[in-house]
Amino acid sequence: MTRFRTARITPLVAALLVSACAAPQAQHQAAVPAAQAPIEIGVIAINDFHGALEPPKQTVDAPDGKGNEVSVPAGGAAWLASAVDALKAQHPENVVVAAGDLTSASQLASSLYLDEPSVGVMNRIGLEFNAVGNHEFDRGWQELKRLQDGGCAKNTRFEPCQLERFEGARYKYLAAATVMPDGSTLFPGTGLKTFGSGERKITIGFVGLSLKSIPTLVAPDRVAGLKFEDEAETINRAVPALKAAGADAVVVLIHQGLRTKGAGDPNGCNEAAGDIQPILDHLNPGVDVVVSGHTHWAYVCNYTGNAAAGPILLTSAGVYGKLVTDITLDFDPVTHKLVNRKAHNVIVQSEGYTSAKGPVTTTTAFPQFQPRADVSAYVKRYKDASLQLVERPVGHVSGPMEKESEGGVGAGGSLGALIADSQLAATRQYGAQIAFVNPFGIRTSLVPAADGTVTFGQIYAVTPFNNQVVTMTLTGAQIRATIEQGLDDSGDKQVLAPSEGMKIAFDMHRPSGSRVTAIALDGKPLDPAKRYRVSVVNFLAEGGDGFAGFKDGTERVNGPIDIEAFEDWLAAVPMRKVPAEDRTTQAK
Repeated sequence: MTRFRTARITPLVAALLVSACAAPQAQHQAAVPAAQAPIEIGVIAINDFHGALEPPKQTVDAPDGKGNEVSVPAGGAAWLASAVDALKAQHPENVVVAAGDLTSASQLASSLYLDEPSVGVMNRIGLEFNAVGNHEFDRGWQELKRLQDGGCAKNTRFEPCQLERFEGARYKYLAAATVMPDGSTLFPGTGLKTFGSGERKITIGFVGLSLKSIPTLVAPDRVAGLKFEDEAETINRAVPALKAAGADAVVVLIHQGLRTKGAGDPNGCNEAAGDIQPILDHLNPGVDVVVSGHTHWAYVCNYTGNAAAGPILLTSAGVYGKLVTDITLDFDPVTHKLVNRKAHNVIVQSEGYTSAKGPVTTTTAFPQFQPRADVSAYVKRYKDASLQLVERPVGHVSGPMEKESEGGVGAGGSLGALIADSQLAATRQYGAQIAFVNPFGIRTSLVPAADGTVTFGQIYAVTPFNNQVVTMTLTGAQIRATIEQGLDDSGDKQVLAPSEGMKIAFDMHRPSGSRVTAIALDGKPLDPAKRYRVSVVNFLAEGGDGFAGFKDGTERVNGPIDIEAFEDWLAAVPMRKVPAEDRTTQAK
């Protein structure tokens, strides 16, 4: 028996793609009286929206059913609202849910306003439950509480309520595994929603939770005083309580996920693996559906690796609102037993754009949504308010630079090299000899105008975290061990993007912990005993993304904010050349 099984698509003629079956369907069913027909509930799910108010100028690559893979321009809050509305129309009994990271690492029009407009968008879409993700802690748990409760308390260096008094989220944040010092959870851990009435009344229970590893993903002061408990144990405690409260089915919303391999298919589950797998393996019976996130991967699959718990329908809608998951749950009208569950990721096709590789156009192979007028107007208000800053030119670069990977390993490529160079230049005064950038912190590609112009909005989209650059002292041996931490088998793999003069060679065929084959600075191998001055953002300096070695750095000096260093580097010359050298090399 395989651990994951891909749900097969059953196309129907409709305004939008219908769900792929995640359970066997009969070839023909005789008509039954309405009172005896299954009770259908629609669960409409998203994750990792990341404040993508406007179309992110990215695609969803999907098979068109005719043997072709099509790149579909997707995303944007107003188009997402229309897609959700279309699914609500298909499911008169419905609930809209999310699996975290709706805010932070956001577009500038949202981030400048502390993601208040992203919350406003979700209120307008009709979101009801959201599991807290890791990025929702980026500004601290006190600011996250403000997003839930509303108000204008100032918890960051940015001003809240700049355009309007913030009312807070009308949806409920769920954080079952996030525990305060007094033993209570930061937010409620579970929720219930009842559909219908009388004998046809159905109740669905929801468990929402974050990753246990959040302390490694967020600056420590942002989560000070909080404890993050084991995910599976937390779910196993919550399910019986929900059942006792009348839940006929249980849906878990968790900010953890999978990655798949092979051809692009947002409804596939090919060679799926990820950190959610051991969580699923330790679940007790009672969980019917898991809505996941965090990896930014899209998939629909049946998880069959835990025989005791039975098959679990597992979904993710990718990232930036480019997809929305249509989940259908059918219940027996007499026993209220869940008799069928199916899901399909619907592409939120929006508008065409120009990428680093040329024009990306809309296609009739998938449904085309129109932007919902009220959400468009709401987004426009915040976009217009931020436009002067967004469109301000900051410099010129000689060509486009894309986010990259090397054989499944996250790599910074020329864009990572450019950012690393900017941080090195900004910290030379503190003795910096090397700078490193974590590729997972690079959020999008950088595509200049025809004359090379780059705007503040573009560079902010690339690196939106406002991290401080920290310079520290590490030995050559410590540097090597830290680079190894990004390539080991304990999590997602990325090779740190180094500044000019630094070369890293690695071989993923070698055992975990010994994959770095060579490191050189200015043409000389790094001396294990020599002390070097190294600059990284404070997220990495505190052990973020699993790079615990940076926590051992001594003689620390706090430098500029990363976005300011990047802007200064671009502005320093008339045309900044795209770094041409390959600074990281993976053995084939």
